[in-house]
Amino acid sequence: MKKIYIMAVLLCTAYIASAQTLGYNDVGVLFSKETINGTARYNGMSGAFGALGGDLSAVDVNPAGAAVFLNSEFALSLNLKNIETNATYYGNKEFSENDVTNLSQAGGVFVFNNSYKNSGWGKIALGFNYSIVNDFENQWIAKGNNNYPTWIDDPNDNSIQYLNSDGQYFENYTEGKNDKYTFTIASEYNNNLYIGASFSTYDIESYQRILLEEYNYDGSGNNLEASLIQELLTYGEGFSFNVGLISKPNDNIRLGLAYQSPVWYNLAEDYLDYDLEVYVSNTNEVISDYSGINAFDYKLRTPSKLTGSFAYIFNKQGLISVDYIHKNYSNINLSGGNFVSENNQFETDLKSVGEFKIGTEWRFDALSLRGGYHYEKSPYKAALDSDAIEGYSLGAGYKFRGGKLDVSYQNDTNTSAYNFYPQYNNINSSELDFNTSKVTITLVLNI
Repeated sequence: MKKIYIMAVLLCTAYIASAQTLGYNDVGVLFSKETINGTARYNGMSGAFGALGGDLSAVDVNPAGAAVFLNSEFALSLNLKNIETNATYYGNKEFSENDVTNLSQAGGVFVFNNSYKNSGWGKIALGFNYSIVNDFENQWIAKGNNNYPTWIDDPNDNSIQYLNSDGQYFENYTEGKNDKYTFTIASEYNNNLYIGASFSTYDIESYQRILLEEYNYDGSGNNLEASLIQELLTYGEGFSFNVGLISKPNDNIRLGLAYQSPVWYNLAEDYLDYDLEVYVSNTNEVISDYSGINAFDYKLRTPSKLTGSFAYIFNKQGLISVDYIHKNYSNINLSGGNFVSENNQFETDLKSVGEFKIGTEWRFDALSLRGGYHYEKSPYKAALDSDAIEGYSLGAGYKFRGGKLDVSYQNDTNTSAYNFYPQYNNINSSELDFNTSKVTITLVLNI
């Protein structure tokens, strides 16, 4: 009889144990994403810093910005983030909220004056910065009734079929982050040209756990409750390099250009295909099955990034800065296994996208006020306009003897879809609406 139970469970598994967790194409896009996540001054201007420099997070965008620093300094930043998710599934809406706190940035830059000034080369700057490229912390649920039961067979009685649905429940939990460590060298020439180069290493870990439940009945008083758990842990290391320059044609205009190479990742995954339970009311039994953990190693290459920047300086009163970033997501590539179909899908489903950032800062003695706007289109060709990430930022800073204290607020919105029945074309995805708020506090000390 036990063998019959296991065979019945495996039969049910065939209905549903397709990839509800992120597939390789989803992981490729997720690990290629970069968020605006740096110092409070940088965040307060929505990251529009490519032509300005003089900020440790700006150096991650354009390494030439390290040479703009006048003095050595150290910065430490703390994030407090709130994520609100509305998940709509067949007319039913569920609200989820999560709060995340982390150390988002820490680093320093050391400025050395050049004793050979007749050469035209001025100061030299060496920098190190830790930052979070992206964090994956969130949890949301979706409920509804698609009226399409996929668990229809009774494990004990083949004459009973559960062809009616009382609804479905889906829970998605994610955690982890992508840490970046950047080492920079930069210098200035004739006080109007800044050049720099950097090398970055990455430490990435992403965990996802999904729970899918169905509640079905046969119309004769018999009920079936089925639940499936899948887990995916992906982790590894990577590296990239970045080169850039900032030109100062006159006292008011700044021009910046930076190229960031692809990130080359070596990744490993531990994957739980299914942890399954089926309950049937006619026998009051719970039948379970467990697939065990599968492991796999592979490589990922993300797209390169080109950033063009412009800034106008209003003497010592204020500034306006604009960044435009170009990234071709169709260049994502997987290797180390049979990824022919996945790489073809990158080329057919993804596209080049632009990211626009604009920020401003105005100074009033020791007080500075900031604001910004940013917009990033979705890399998917079939995406909706609302899938783009759009947001604004506000910030303020206060200088004191020996340093300054900065604070910023950011708000981003975007939509997305999650299909937890990918093997059934007639079942709709859950529509997700994200609203992300973040407060950043940065302490800067002169050293």
